[in-house]
This record gives sequence, structure tokens and C-alpha cells, in this order.
Amino acid sequence: MLNQLARQVCKQFSNSAINEIKALGNGLINDTFLVTTSKEQFVLQRINSQIFPQPNWVMQNLLLLCQHIRQKKTAEIKLKVPTILTTNDQKIFYIDEKNAYWRALEYIKDSASKELIQNQQEAEQVGFALAHFHRLFSDVSIELFHDTLPGFHITPRYFQYYQRIKKQYQGTCDSDKTQWCQEFIAGFREKIHILEKARQQGLLSDRIIHGDPKLNNFLFDIQSNKIVSLIDLDTVKPGLIHYDIADCLRSCCHINNSNTFDLELCSIILNSYLQEAGVFFTNHDYQFLYPAIQLIPFELGLRFFTDYLEGNQYFKVAFPEQNLNRAIAQFYLCESITAQEQEIRQLIVKVRAVAFSTTNLKNAN
Repeated sequence: MLNQLARQVCKQFSNSAINEIKALGNGLINDTFLVTTSKEQFVLQRINSQIFPQPNWVMQNLLLLCQHIRQKKTAEIKLKVPTILTTNDQKIFYIDEKNAYWRALEYIKDSASKELIQNQQEAEQVGFALAHFHRLFSDVSIELFHDTLPGFHITPRYFQYYQRIKKQYQGTCDSDKTQWCQEFIAGFREKIHILEKARQQGLLSDRIIHGDPKLNNFLFDIQSNKIVSLIDLDTVKPGLIHYDIADCLRSCCHINNSNTFDLELCSIILNSYLQEAGVFFTNHDYQFLYPAIQLIPFELGLRFFTDYLEGNQYFKVAFPEQNLNRAIAQFYLCESITAQEQEIRQLIVKVRAVAFSTTNLKNAN
């Protein structure tokens, strides 16, 4: 049914004969398809308007990214932002009969995403690519960008919402799993305000962030195995780059079979990130790195658990307890990070020194 609808929508973006439409990626929010016509391939997406209440804002932000990139010298750009494909009547999105928003984007050929980092080179690529994304847009006027997800990554708001949903929950919260999750959340509550307090105090400031830099949103060139693009740009908005760094580390350094944090991978990614980002990283940015790394897995676990209590309204699930299991995995990861706090803080001091030396060397040259 959805594929049939997608086929009809394709005609709004292309007059070529459609050869194939197939699901693309494993995202939990939007419906995404790879469209192959007689002349081209492109990505077709139905934007989830339940998650993004203003889909037009999502597209306007993406348009601003593309415009900003075009103003830079080609030699400065090491990442490709997928081009927006317009409709036959030159609009950047199409609204169907049910008021759903659809968009078409350039398909980055000869590239692929990964679910696991296999070697040091790939880890270095991830760190560099995220930092390069932040650097590319470090000089853009953030006032031009819409907040497509108000409250996104604001942990205290997620906590307030969780408290409200927990009171309304109609099911039984007496299972071992749900009790453990509630106890873990209660034990962490004193730490949830740390980044927002730093923002309010002026210690951290907003920049343009990706919003969802998990590993499978980095596209690797099939031949060179170098990252050529950072995709899934719906969550691009003004925010703290700490959210991006910590979420990237959460995704890449999560050892799934044990739900532990890979300190070695963290070291490689952070070192590579700061080689590129050290020029705009402040003392306070370094100060709040560890709190961010600890907070983001907790925040995602809190969101998964709240969604489970609410009946799985936000994240796509294959079975009713999937969000509960996802929450537990993130909380275990948070525990592992907490247990390695001293090592992670020492690591940050070490990579900061390396980044400082590298930045000074670049400036001298």
C-alpha cells in the first residue's frame, strides 16, 4: 500500500518511467525509499509530521544548508550535502491528499552506511566528518534556522514528560524490567540539568548541529572507504554541539552484546574530531564533554522507556516490549560510561593536548 502511494508521488518529481521503488535504510521516523527510474536514482521520503509538526521548516533548513555550502570554495568542502530535487512545478516538497509532506533528495551513488565500525580508519573518518560538518556551518547565522523539534535533546523536558506519562500509565509497572528502569531514572535525575544550566549560564552556546549523527547516517565511499556525506538532516537546527558529539560516541562506541562503552574507539573518534574542530572548541566546550557523553545515553533510554509506557507512539517497533529493551540497553551503556568516568576524563585531557599542538602547528604554517 505504501509502496503504491510512493509510486504515485514519484510522478510529482520525475516524468521518467519508474523501474523500481524499494525501502531504504532502517530509520525509526520517516518512510524512506530508493527510486530507480529509466534516467536516474533518487531518495524519496515521507516526512513524519507527527514528529516534525512543521515539515516545511525541515525543508527550509535543508535549503539553507545547501545555499551555505554553495558559497564556500570547493577545496574547503569535504562532505556532500544531498541536493534537494524539486517537483515538476519547482517546489521543494509535495503535499499529498492526506496532507503528508514528501521530498526527493539526491542519491549519493557508490556509497553505503555501516552499522559497526570495523577498524581505526573508519573511526577516524567518523570523528573528522562530524567535526567537518560542524566547521562548515560554524560561520552560518543560526538565527536563520528553524527549531524543527522544540525541546529536542533538552533532557529536563523529557524527564518532565516522563513523569507525566508515568502517572497516566494504565499498564502494570511491577515487572522487574520496568521497576529497574524507574529506579535507574530516579538515581540519575540530579544530573539531567547539567548541559542546560551551562547553556543558561552562557558557558555553552548554540551552533548548528546535525541532531542525529548516529553511525548509519554517515555514508562511506565504497571504493575509498572514506566518508563522503552525512545524511538524515531533518534534525538540523541550532543546539549544543555536545549533543552531536555525545550521540555519535553513543552510537559508535556501544558494544551491543555487552552494552558497554568502547573507550578505545572513543579515543580515536574524539582525537580525530578535535584535530578538525579544535580551532573553534572553547575551554568550556572541553569542560562539558564528559557530562554530555554520560547524559545522552541516559536521555535516549529515558525517551525509549517513556515511549514504551505511552504505547510506542514515537519510535517504530517490531514488538510491544522493543522500546523497553532499547531503554535498558541505553541505561546499561550509561552505567558503563559512569564506571569509566576517570578514564574518559583523562582521555579528554590527552586528546585536548594533541588537538592544541596540532592547531598551533597548522596556524604556524
